[in-house]
Amino acid sequence: MDPQRVKDVYERLELLDDRLGHRLRARGGPARATPEQIEEKVRDLAEFASELRALVKDLIVALTARPAS
Repeated sequence: MDPQRVKDVYERLELLDDRLGHRLRARGGPARATPEQIEEKVRDLAEFASELRALVKDLIVALTARPAS
């Protein structure tokens, strides 16, 4: 395991949550959302999912890697 890489992934995860997390949390019900708001939510969710996938991949690499010398 490479502790520095794990730390880097954790920091990137925190940044992702700071940047997009508040957008994905519930604000009102879907009955009140306009089609434009729903479309924006779907885009935000797709961006979040894509970045999260990359972070998980990097975390797996960090957990299986040898520590940097």
